[in-house]
Amino acid sequence: MKPLAALLLAATAWAQIRVVQFPAKSPLVTFRIVFTIGSAADPPEKPGLAALTATLLAEGGTKDLTYQQIEEAMFPIAGSMSVQVDKEMTTFSGVIHADNLAVYYKLLRSRLLAPGFREDDFKRVQADLIDGIRSGLRNNDEELGKVVLHDSLFQGTPYGHYTYGTVDSLQKLTLEDVKSFYRSQYSQTNLFLGIAGGFTPKFLDQMKTDFRALPAGAGFRPREKMAPPLKGVRTIIVEKETRSVAVSIGFPILTTRNMLDYPALLVANSYFGQHRMSYGLLYQEMREARGLNYGDYSYIEAFPDAGFRMEPPPNLARHQQIFQMWIRPVEPPNAVFAIRMAMYELDKLYNNGIPEDGFERARDFVSRNVNFLTRTRNAEVGYGIDSFWYTIQPYADYVRNALLKLTRNDVNAAIRRNLHPNRALIVAVANHAENLKKQLASGDPSPITYNSPKREAVIQEDEVVAKWPLRLKAEDVQIVPAASVP
Repeated sequence: MKPLAALLLAATAWAQIRVVQFPAKSPLVTFRIVFTIGSAADPPEKPGLAALTATLLAEGGTKDLTYQQIEEAMFPIAGSMSVQVDKEMTTFSGVIHADNLAVYYKLLRSRLLAPGFREDDFKRVQADLIDGIRSGLRNNDEELGKVVLHDSLFQGTPYGHYTYGTVDSLQKLTLEDVKSFYRSQYSQTNLFLGIAGGFTPKFLDQMKTDFRALPAGAGFRPREKMAPPLKGVRTIIVEKETRSVAVSIGFPILTTRNMLDYPALLVANSYFGQHRMSYGLLYQEMREARGLNYGDYSYIEAFPDAGFRMEPPPNLARHQQIFQMWIRPVEPPNAVFAIRMAMYELDKLYNNGIPEDGFERARDFVSRNVNFLTRTRNAEVGYGIDSFWYTIQPYADYVRNALLKLTRNDVNAAIRRNLHPNRALIVAVANHAENLKKQLASGDPSPITYNSPKREAVIQEDEVVAKWPLRLKAEDVQIVPAASVP
């Protein structure tokens, strides 16, 4: 563990600009420039505007250079710039060798401070985002289910639409909409400058001076509206032609990183369904013991595009979070059993808590995993910005210090305060939606048949799971066509 002093973490407010820096003897310089705006700042009638604006900045030209000229200038210095848009944050990031810092920074600075806003760039980026929904999201059953789950849970709040908007909205947005959004939201008060590696104090001073060209304050944004707790269990079936059934189950939670229950929920979630890890309870019971699918995981924070990542990226900070179970696609005859199995395991977690050996194992994993999450300069800067936003200690220190005092009773109490199995939304992406609806609403048993012998304990538990009450009526199950979402 690095001592805090050795990190040389300096997070300071300079005028309105906040700076998170990690100087180091390194041949590389890492940038992570974060604006605390995202899709939550979209005007209600213009979902996707924040994402379209950010993508145009990252993938467009400047006042002096075309997009093609920038690409040609980046190539010989091995430079690039990526963008990540979420609900509350938009992040522009890149890494460059210190020898090429001056050339690279000039290009990065111009893209963010002097964008060209050319019509041809706008049309290209707009078309890419629309295609990303039509050909990308709608053809990825698992990510589509997660988006429908999230948007439905937060409906009526600024989080209640897909980050990249809808096809209809994107088609209607104009270049003037983008220019107006940029002028009103890209400001010093919304800015974090994150930098790490082999830069000099003089360079950082120049960077801060440059970004003072942004307006001091941002335009008006309405206060955040929190998602209300669910009443009972309900289901949305997204109907499309597909060979399997992808399932996501979840509900909003109020616990975020700066709250007392957060470290306890980290441990509970690691025990229950750690992402991409085979030791989680859901994985062990659903995949290993029964061979239902490829994997089963759970989350206490939003994790967009989890199917493409081994770990969550930083700079997804939010004022309200989501608990979610990701049940990877199952064969249609086993879909209702799999849903019941997930709800059954969540109910057991709520009522029985985690055992002592499970607590020790999960706490040990979480304590080690924070080092893995923050192992790169890019992640170090990103988590540093998140910690500044949440007003907590540096993330790794914050988690490890909390774990030293954490007990199994603390974890089980946090589970009961936050994870309520009788208030959940189930989203299934499936073909033959009416048949699935009838199965779910009937309450009839859904026994499972295996191709190979199973342990007697598994068979006995299956009898309970097959009859597990979901308490769904026909009016609790809604069917929507995939072409209508988002």
